[in-house]
Amino acid sequence: MSTPTMERFEDEPERASAPRHSIFERLYTGTGGFEIVGKRRFYYALTAAFLVISLLSIAVRGFTLGIDFAGGSRIQLPADGISTEQVEDVYSDTFGHDPVSVQKVGSGDSATIQIRSDTLDLDQTTQLQNALFDEFQPKDSSGQVSRNAISIAEISETWGGQITRQALIALLVFVALTMIYIAIRFERDMSIAAITSLFFNLIVTAGVYSLVGFEVTPAAVIGLLTILGYVLYDNVVVFDKVEENTRGVLHLTRRTYAEQANLAANQTLMRSINTTVIGILPIIGMLVIAVWLLGVGTLKDLALVQLVGMVVGAYSSIFFAVPVLVSIKERFGPVAAHTKKVLARRSGAASERARAEAERRVIAATGRKLPEDAPAERRPSQATGPRAGARPSGKRHKHRH
Repeated sequence: MSTPTMERFEDEPERASAPRHSIFERLYTGTGGFEIVGKRRFYYALTAAFLVISLLSIAVRGFTLGIDFAGGSRIQLPADGISTEQVEDVYSDTFGHDPVSVQKVGSGDSATIQIRSDTLDLDQTTQLQNALFDEFQPKDSSGQVSRNAISIAEISETWGGQITRQALIALLVFVALTMIYIAIRFERDMSIAAITSLFFNLIVTAGVYSLVGFEVTPAAVIGLLTILGYVLYDNVVVFDKVEENTRGVLHLTRRTYAEQANLAANQTLMRSINTTVIGILPIIGMLVIAVWLLGVGTLKDLALVQLVGMVVGAYSSIFFAVPVLVSIKERFGPVAAHTKKVLARRSGAASERARAEAERRVIAATGRKLPEDAPAERRPSQATGPRAGARPSGKRHKHRH
């Protein structure tokens, strides 16, 4: 036997009665099984931890500026049977300290050993050139042993300062254009969330670069600009899905804006993981093959900044940008009012379900229904009459004279 009240709420707890799926099934189907927006405080705390560590590293350790930015001396000689360790030993024996970097550039007959050091004066340059020539007897392009096979280039601090300013200008222009595009492409709140995610990626990527201690080179700056483009693309994909899922949600009373946004984050989560994995595989290959096997050290700066940026970008677009968007929406405006309305309706529905459950129990025990105005928690024994010792009701009966 069932009642209209019971039938009304039979299909309400759909998620509670739905079968539980494994984490991989939920990940691939994107059915909203992962609570991202609902646990936004945890992700805010995690994001804040990343930011604090990055900012502390930038403030305390700073950056290791490459010769193109800080200025210095660059010495180059053919890598004909010469290892970077041997060259570093010669430099250390000559000056009593290690160079900034020694790396092998290129492969085959065109491979060279490149030494980067602080600015050397004329006497120091001649001293190092003689030491390298006496130790390795390098050959020039004609195959003759010659001191001219050892090339030395000086990069002044003025030139490094110009490069630094140009890199900063390029970065600022790129960020400004990105912000303009986001402001035009999305609504105001989405623009704020996307720009916040963009700056988060900039700070964390720079912080990791500071922690690792790799040199900041023009290649690293180029890689950072590339990563900002990737982050922008990822945000566009995620927010497009959020926009699609939340379209018309204010006219419905079953789900809130936050729940629809969480569903969108779940639906794009697997895509973000796949895109990131496919994107970082060539970068890992660049690090392993080009840097370690072939010795092309100039690529490690580009590879590291891209690797870090892609991973951080995938995290921020799902676990930071979407929660920030929901937090902004729920502070004020129609979304905040709609959320309160849906939650109030659910609270009332929960009370009705409790009353329906009590009615089931009464019918099962006595075969009779609860009165229409009986509270949900009322027991069958309480419904038959007033309890012993209860005070009479306040109504007074008029006596007929």
